[in-house]
Order: sequence, then C-alpha cells, then structure tokens
Amino acid sequence: MKKSYHFVAISGSIRKGSYNTMVLKTLQKIAPRHISIEQLSIKDVPFYNFDLHEKKFPAHVEKLNDAIKKADAVIFVTPEYNYSVPGVLKNAIDIISRSPKKPFDRKAVGIMGASPGILGTARAQYHLRQSLVFLNAYAMTQPEIMIGKVNEKFDANNQLADTETEKKLVEFLEALATFSEKFKPVR
Repeated sequence: MKKSYHFVAISGSIRKGSYNTMVLKTLQKIAPRHISIEQLSIKDVPFYNFDLHEKKFPAHVEKLNDAIKKADAVIFVTPEYNYSVPGVLKNAIDIISRSPKKPFDRKAVGIMGASPGILGTARAQYHLRQSLVFLNAYAMTQPEIMIGKVNEKFDANNQLADTETEKKLVEFLEALATFSEKFKPVR
C-alpha cells in the first residue's frame, strides 16, 4: 500500500450553508494523516456547450481536469434534487467528460451524500453511478454513506456532532484508499 493518498472532493451543491459542503469540510478535518483531501469547486463551470471547448477548454475546467487526473481518487458529496443528481454537478461531469485528458478514466470514486430527508440521497447516488460508467470511472460500492436527517447531525457552528456518522466517514476514507490501490493511474 501507498504511504499517503491525495483525494479531490466535489460538493454537488453550490449554495451557502450546504449540508453536503459541511460534510466535505468534515472529511477534510477528520481524515487520517495519510489522506489529504482537496476541495474542488464547480461553481464557475459554465453550462456544457460543445462550442466552449471545440478549440480550448475554459481555464477553470482545465484546472478541474488536471486536479482530478492527478488525484488518487475522487469523492462526490451530493445532495438529491427531484430524485436525482443536481444539475450543477451533472453539468460539471458532462463538460469534464469531454476533455481529451480523460481525467476520470480508471479513477476510483467514492460517493456520499446528505439530506434532511430519511433516505440521505440514495436515489441521486445511484444516478451518479450510472454517469460514471460512461467515464470508465470505478465507483466504490461499500461502504455506502447516505446521511439522512443531516440537519440534526450538525451543531450551530456547522460542526458534525454525531460520533457514529464521523466513525462511518473515517471508515469510508480508509476504504477508498484501499479501493484506489486497485487502479493504475493513467497519467
């Protein structure tokens, strides 16, 4: 096994006060010392349009492509909108998928999500898995992290106050490190 791992993480929500972004920030805070997590923002990704990248990709998208390509794994922390993946996240995946660098090719991916609802983004996560098939990315199947009733798990300072959830998040990170070992990076 490697001595250290570098993951990139994307929140599927761009709103202030996003529970999913809070979960991502928690991952960064509780990650074991041998795992670093870099947050990537999709806020400035333009709507997918072939004309945008016919000759050259937008600079922000190129930065995302490069960061994903270099990472040992990608973590998606996604809310669920109308039983599916938020449009902003799907759009980012669509435009990144058009890069000749193919940053998701043979990339280990961990998926999680949080919702005030009881199912904790289960449907969105399954739709996201479908999109990853085209990208030739490999989604880790276990452990699944679907944080329901997330509004009851963070305190007034936006800090995770649920020890059981924290334990599961650390297990997820360790599992993703092990899972990422199975795939030879394409650089």
